[in-house]
Amino acid sequence: MNMPNPLRAGLLACLLAAPWAQAAAPRPLEETPVRVTYVARDDFDTVKTLIEEALVSRGLVVNNVAHIGDMLERTGKDLGASRQVYTKAEGIEFCSATVSRKMMEADPHNIVFCPYVISIYVLPNEPGKTYVSFRRLQMVGSKQSQEALKDVEKLLRDIVKEALQ
Repeated sequence: MNMPNPLRAGLLACLLAAPWAQAAAPRPLEETPVRVTYVARDDFDTVKTLIEEALVSRGLVVNNVAHIGDMLERTGKDLGASRQVYTKAEGIEFCSATVSRKMMEADPHNIVFCPYVISIYVLPNEPGKTYVSFRRLQMVGSKQSQEALKDVEKLLRDIVKEALQ
């Protein structure tokens, strides 16, 4: 079949672009030894829902939602603080029976790393951005312990990536 050059070029461009669109995984805005931070395209409530759905898709349950922004706003008045730190900020706490058990069987002292928290927040001076962060785990203990801790960090990273796709 003989197609005109502009049509062929457009079709080729679509075919070449498709794998890139599907393969483009979210990348961290910042990755330090202490934390990993992403910026989401969606608003706070949508991102929170997407994180919760990514947890549920893995059979995980939210233990608690820490209303960090509300707490700072409420207590700031009592402390005489006038600066608004977040427009919205919450920490979603959860655990994984499988990953947590492996981590704590490797070293019972790894209990300090549980529960896991993914933080979602919006800064007052950046209303169009929703940030998603999690704490990196220190690789401590035996080789078995460190491998289990890497699995926890991978779980956190995978949940955030799935939510922000």
